[in-house]
Amino acid sequence: MKKTGPVILGFIVGMLMLIQHFTTSKWIEARYNNVLDWKQVVFGITLILGVLSLFLYHWRKISRREKDWPYSVVTIAGLLFMIVVALVFTPERGPYPWMFQYVQSPMQSTMFALLAFYVASASYRAFRARSVHAALLLAAGVVVMLGRVPIGEMLGFQVGGHEFSLATLSAWILDYPNLAAKRGVMIGVGLGMTATAIKIIAGIERTYLGKGA
Repeated sequence: MKKTGPVILGFIVGMLMLIQHFTTSKWIEARYNNVLDWKQVVFGITLILGVLSLFLYHWRKISRREKDWPYSVVTIAGLLFMIVVALVFTPERGPYPWMFQYVQSPMQSTMFALLAFYVASASYRAFRARSVHAALLLAAGVVVMLGRVPIGEMLGFQVGGHEFSLATLSAWILDYPNLAAKRGVMIGVGLGMTATAIKIIAGIERTYLGKGA
């Protein structure tokens, strides 16, 4: 029953979520809303478990003086501080919104800025014309990158008396070849998600039950 119960529950919930798209039954709609309510309850419980797991993990690192344990001190201090101010103050006043606006947002912007340099470095290492496909990828990448900056409007070429800028060519690459490939990937992802959902509902896929399932 320890393994059969979750499989049966997954089948019932999965079929309910599927059927409600194809029926106007008030009873099905009510059960669907009940499932959504329980989803919020389960989400709250898992959030508490996640916070406790994070706290215990970093507390063990601090107590054992493992590598980079001072960062764990900062993590726990920030976690406890935000919990306290969230319980004492409202989200509209006090240090709670101040922490988001003047601490989290600047740090998040800094991380994204560093990520841009990392992506540029990775692109430099990866964009090597070792084959025809790599050469096409390199050429398209260079055109798109140059076309997205102001200098792309000034750089261009003429074909049959018509003048094209790198910005125009960059927009064409993004609107046609890139969009076509992106939609193909999205269709593949959708089919994969559908297949996985069917396997879970049918009880074939049981990895969500943990090891030994």
